[in-house]
Amino acid sequence: GMPTYHLANIVDDHLMGITQVIRGEEWLPSAPLHVLLYRFLGWEETMPQFAHLPLLLKPDGNGKLSKRDAEKHGFPIFPLAWKDPNMVDGADPVDGFREQGYLPEALVNFLAFLGWNPGTNQEMFTKNELIEAFSLERIGKSGTKFDIVKAKWFNQQYYRLKSDEELASLIRPKLEERGFIADAARLTTIAGLIKDRITFLDDYWQEGHYFFEAPSSYDEQVAAKRWNTDVIRTLEAYAEVLMGRDSISAAEAKEILQTVLEEFGLGIGKVMQGVRLAITGVGAGADLMEIISILGPKEVVSRINRAKETLKQEA
Repeated sequence: GMPTYHLANIVDDHLMGITQVIRGEEWLPSAPLHVLLYRFLGWEETMPQFAHLPLLLKPDGNGKLSKRDAEKHGFPIFPLAWKDPNMVDGADPVDGFREQGYLPEALVNFLAFLGWNPGTNQEMFTKNELIEAFSLERIGKSGTKFDIVKAKWFNQQYYRLKSDEELASLIRPKLEERGFIADAARLTTIAGLIKDRITFLDDYWQEGHYFFEAPSSYDEQVAAKRWNTDVIRTLEAYAEVLMGRDSISAAEAKEILQTVLEEFGLGIGKVMQGVRLAITGVGAGADLMEIISILGPKEVVSRINRAKETLKQEA
């Protein structure tokens, strides 16, 4: 029953020269009160324009999105890390989108599409393009589900748009935290190979750890299905050729492997995953011939020998 909030709201906006008020649709009941106050105070000519936006809804579409919903579904609700002042001492702050690895430009692009559409099929917009294209008239009338999967998609797309050099400069500090120092040209090449495989920056390690350290373990499922006599004799012959080289290109790596396979009468599909397993420890990843080129013949031979001994013992 106290009038102070609505009075302060109007006086504050008037003194600041506010020309547009854009807020959630839950404020619609207050709009008539505010219009009356502008009239009663004699400020009707400077009254701002009002726009009321539809609500952001929970991922299932049932009800308004809240902080609790975000925590429940495992995604942030704040731009940056935030600590509730009522939390007990020592409690961890709530991660924001920045801390979880979202790029600012991806988040802005994602948020712009919550309830708005440009009237075209274009989804990727720079900030300047959004400024040019955005209009209140194209905002929908109904609430919009908060789709974190789409936010991740935008993040992935923006990483793909970065140059290899840009991505390498972002990866470098994280790599150094792990104790690895990479040559700039080498790291740029690696960044280009894994760029299409990452959604968040921290994914670089999962997708490219084998560039920086030899496997200490091997994917058990791949080993059970793909590690066999054909793979072993292919690797032995391949290693024998590589031992006489100091460097190798991706094209040369592929040509040598194909020559070995032709000698044994084997198709590349039959042994490829086993060869990858020996060199990287996993059954999928970046282009294997590029990996071999970056690692170099001596490192590849070392890994082949280690895999033969380790996988034999595990078997």
